[in-house]
Amino acid sequence: MSAKYGLVSYNSSRKHISISIPSSTEVMSPHIKSVEELRVLGINLSIYSSPTQFMICVAGVFLFYLIYGYLQELIFSVEGFKPFGWYLTLIQFGFYSTFGLVELQLTQDKRRRIPGKTYMMIAVLTVGTMGLSNTSLGYLNYPTQVIFKCCKLIPVMIGGVFIQGKRYNVADVSAALCMSLGLIWFTLADSKVAPNFNVTGVLLISLALCADAAIGNVQEKAMKLHNGSNSEMVLYSYSIGFVYILTGLLCVGGLGPAVAFCSEHPVKTYGYAFLFSLTGYFGISFVLALIKLFGALVAVTVTTGRKAMTVVLSFMFFAKPFTFQYIWAGLLVLFGIFLNVYSKNSDKMKLPSIKDLKSWVLTGKKVRLLSQNV
Repeated sequence: MSAKYGLVSYNSSRKHISISIPSSTEVMSPHIKSVEELRVLGINLSIYSSPTQFMICVAGVFLFYLIYGYLQELIFSVEGFKPFGWYLTLIQFGFYSTFGLVELQLTQDKRRRIPGKTYMMIAVLTVGTMGLSNTSLGYLNYPTQVIFKCCKLIPVMIGGVFIQGKRYNVADVSAALCMSLGLIWFTLADSKVAPNFNVTGVLLISLALCADAAIGNVQEKAMKLHNGSNSEMVLYSYSIGFVYILTGLLCVGGLGPAVAFCSEHPVKTYGYAFLFSLTGYFGISFVLALIKLFGALVAVTVTTGRKAMTVVLSFMFFAKPFTFQYIWAGLLVLFGIFLNVYSKNSDKMKLPSIKDLKSWVLTGKKVRLLSQNV
């Protein structure tokens, strides 16, 4: 065999297979890269194990979104601000776009990988879920609004079936039902204490719920298919959404009154809105990491648990009446979270079977009998 091929022949009858390896100067397609760093707020999650990644993301979601929820209710407690929910969303999208641009500039890879048409669709869903949700607070009390948002677990699963062709097991369905029923229980308890329902508010939050149910599945599919980063997703989806909202406010004439009101209360509006947007941006970064690493259903399960905690803190900080029904409803929600975690880790978490339980009971009886005989 010729020496120019770099192969040494020990037997002329032996066959050789040539493997071509691309040089370091060749650029691989981003669609086939299997190993890439996943950073969230400067934290490289790729170096940690899967359970550690999950705990870091959950801690980030709970920390920043609990502060986010407190600031959101604080803003709408400002007298006269309730009609300006869409303007708050405009400010929020503007800050998110700025934060996303700054974070993207700090990364080495600044390419946009997800197509623009996909971002336009994601922006519509993002505007729907956040704009309608903020606006609904002008018609509903905060706990009721949060409880309605928590009922998106089942729509997310339905969206996963139709958008991504997923199939969920009994544990996932049971988790969704337990969490939704538990949080509906919160609503019933709140209605008995301080009913504040409005048909317009219910319609707005229901539409926000539909958009929220779809957005997680669309984001998950886009990020996995095109290997897009969190900062890229935030920058393009919220900047396009900012243009949508600004155009809408200019068309209906809602921009002038909102600017005039906020100019009279700059600290309680723009100041709170900045902190509200900053904590929301940090929170959405961890949510996107959850979606990319563990899927939309796990992300929704975590954020739903966070919403339950937000409701509890809302009653603590804003002097709402308390009833023990909140405790039972909270336990039902926690059970739903456990079912979902078990479903995702069923190979590592082996629950005892009925046969095992019977064996333990019989063993316990034998031990008691032996102790009595002794």
